[in-house]
Amino acid sequence: MKKLIPAVLILLMAASATAFSQTSPNNINESRYSQNPDRNLWVSSLDRICRPVLENLAAGTLKLNMPIESVHPQGKENCTYLEALGRIIVGISPWLELGPDDSPEGKLRAEYIKLCTKSIANAVNPDSPDHLNFNDGSQPLVDAAFLVHGLLRAPEQLFGNLDSKTRERLKTELISSRAIKPYESNWLLFSAMIEAGLLKFYGECDMNPIEYAMNRFLNDWYVGDGQYSDGEDYHSDFYNSFVIQPMMVQIVETLNEVGYQHDYPAETILERYARYAAIQEMMISPEGTYPAIGRSIAYRFGAFHALSDVCLRHLLPETVTPAQVRCALTAVIKRQVDAPGTFDEKGWLTVGFCGHQLHMGESYISTGSVYLCNEAFVALGLPETDPFWSDPARDWSGKKAWSGADMKVDHAL
Repeated sequence: MKKLIPAVLILLMAASATAFSQTSPNNINESRYSQNPDRNLWVSSLDRICRPVLENLAAGTLKLNMPIESVHPQGKENCTYLEALGRIIVGISPWLELGPDDSPEGKLRAEYIKLCTKSIANAVNPDSPDHLNFNDGSQPLVDAAFLVHGLLRAPEQLFGNLDSKTRERLKTELISSRAIKPYESNWLLFSAMIEAGLLKFYGECDMNPIEYAMNRFLNDWYVGDGQYSDGEDYHSDFYNSFVIQPMMVQIVETLNEVGYQHDYPAETILERYARYAAIQEMMISPEGTYPAIGRSIAYRFGAFHALSDVCLRHLLPETVTPAQVRCALTAVIKRQVDAPGTFDEKGWLTVGFCGHQLHMGESYISTGSVYLCNEAFVALGLPETDPFWSDPARDWSGKKAWSGADMKVDHAL
């Protein structure tokens, strides 16, 4: 006869299965960086993901040591390394912009600021073994733009800490990417983002790519309820979050910062952004899962870039609280970071959605590509005292709806 499991043990097992925000990756339970368990998990996950790339690139050994995994690996050595750098920088830059301090987390930021600036210096140094490609083929346009997006998010701690020679080399590389013609899709925003960065940091740019991209999305490709089509046809995927809306908002913000006169409707753009973020929050299930829909699902929790950025910007609609988003994203991050096979034996990210699933990556996906998961970390740019982090835990929409809680009905924008 089977022994009965004590009731107390059953309760403990149930609590362990649902308390996603109480432990950090690798079953690390101690507060290494923060007394806030959710923030500690985010920072610990960031460190685990980013360290192999940045330590190697800062040392000039990224090309030597980073594996290249892809269903179509031919030629990926021409672009995968810049992918890894740009996709890390775009996600962790708001956190870096908080700057160093004497706390454990502040000391970690200080370390990462040095790793990032040294990595960028090596990436644009023609004499470095890790000099990266910014203009050969088409893919470098994408990741040069992600790199610029990150620099715009951390103008003091990243761009401000680059030496003068590195700044000039970076400018040369960014201008060289103009040789790549973008597709009629979200790629238009990559050219626009690079020009916005050149305007912000160097005082010169070609405004044509910015004007063309913004006009296409605003005038031709808005499909309603806070979402844009990625080109002429609408796709059910996460590209409104990966690229489209965060880049549109950043470009307009940058134009405003430098005093460039434009007629892009900032209020409307932000209203759509907030609505899209609310939709994203409702997509997260009570278990911290979400639909594996559309292209590039191997970017994992980077799918929630928009939701995290809307929190960073304090743009959430009144129907969504910062604490419920924090808890929802923590559940998602933990599930995917902790999934067996997410990292290889040396700590590099693998291709997959929930673990190692090579064929969930399209032919354009390789090891460097999947570091776009870091986009979800942008809300770490909020200090620990912000309500996003400091408010008590709250159930998110999916949890409330499926537990039978009384809720207001959702309405389209």
